[in-house]
Amino acid sequence: RRGGMAVDRETAHTQLLDAAEDLFYRRGIQSVGMDDIRSASGISLKRLYQLYPAKEQLVEAYLERRDGRWRGRLADHVAGHATEPRARLLAVFDWLERWFGEPDFRGCAWINGYGELGAISSAVAGHARAHKAAFQDYLRGLVAAAALPPELADQLYLLAEGAMVTAGIFHATEPAAKAKAAAQTLINATPASP
Repeated sequence: RRGGMAVDRETAHTQLLDAAEDLFYRRGIQSVGMDDIRSASGISLKRLYQLYPAKEQLVEAYLERRDGRWRGRLADHVAGHATEPRARLLAVFDWLERWFGEPDFRGCAWINGYGELGAISSAVAGHARAHKAAFQDYLRGLVAAAALPPELADQLYLLAEGAMVTAGIFHATEPAAKAKAAAQTLINATPASP
């Protein structure tokens, strides 16, 4: 009996997070109510509030789950598409272009969430900062592996972030290619670390 309840709880969590992720990302966090999530998930409002007593908790769970998946997809792409350290840096921008081209792409979930709630929700602001810091750390690791100076990571990070914002606003993949060209110029102009 207990085992069945654990599966039911896990299934309910998954259904709620799937519905929340789709709705929050597609329509925006503030425009989606708990009743919308109940309808989309098929989970009763009572059960929803048992699992997530406040909408902010559901928003946090959505951002946490999406973070792990986003960073995992990026790392898998880079590892699978480039063997040379400098090529790995450029593979980041190739992955961004692929992501920007997905039919449901609506910008960066953390930039969007921060724009909506960052001023009033320290939890959402914290998740956005943590996600961006983790992405920056990932780039720092790639830059170090390429034996390039650490400040290059910050420059590549800003190129990638600018591409995300531009792609989200204009619903275009070109910002990734333009950022990649700028990244290539920076990489070529940067001498290896001593």
